Amino acid sequence: MNADRSVDAEPTASAHKRFPHTSPARRALLRFGLTGAAALGATAALGTAPASATPTPTPTLTSRRRPETPDEALRELAAGNLRWRTFRERHPDESPAVRQSLTSGQHPFAVVLGCIDSRVPPELVFDQGLGDLMTVRSAGEVLDEAVLGSVAYGVLELDIPLVLVLGHQSCGAVKAAVEADESGERLPAHIQYIADQIAPNIDHTKEGDARVDSTIDVNVRAVRARLAAEPDLAAKVASGRLAIVGARYDLTNQRVRRLT
Repeated sequence: MNADRSVDAEPTASAHKRFPHTSPARRALLRFGLTGAAALGATAALGTAPASATPTPTPTLTSRRRPETPDEALRELAAGNLRWRTFRERHPDESPAVRQSLTSGQHPFAVVLGCIDSRVPPELVFDQGLGDLMTVRSAGEVLDEAVLGSVAYGVLELDIPLVLVLGHQSCGAVKAAVEADESGERLPAHIQYIADQIAPNIDHTKEGDARVDSTIDVNVRAVRARLAAEPDLAAKVASGRLAIVGARYDLTNQRVRRLT
């Protein structure tokens, strides 16, 4: 795996205000637990967060601005993940005023397509609040028509500038798919469907735990590529109004790293 590198960019100016601000369970898919993304390439940091993790006052309703470009959205997620992994969360956008304001509409700045793992809730991992993220979750980030439609809704109807496909270390769905592929045994009920979707992304160049770990990344990149190939989404990417990014959350240090 290649070394991390910074990928964030300087935010662009905007006259719009952001819409008003505001131990882990271990059971999951198949008793393994769901334990342990923009072009294909090396592993990189999600973004460059502020130089210091020193807490600052929670932004007020008038001072917190909604990220409006892909770069701004990535920087906001990177800053939130830094706060999360250094135990300096702000828990923004949860005030009574924000809750009331959200009754009239929503303006999330990112779609996060993640796994169902109970230890990887996007709002916590990125220290975001109500109205900030549109989250879509399926085991192993598997895409079907409902998931595709949910992502497209956020981008096309709410004009969200960033889609982040978020895999994670020790993913049980990936592990189940790898073990089923190796044993030839079918998984119960609808779980086989999940394994079938992940199976084409299994990294057969690796063995044992390394195969599972590598497949997690390969799977994220494949999901990202499939989303990027959707015509309506691809048009927005081409215009610079949307980025579709793959990333990985490491349970051991709570860091989100971009997969390019």
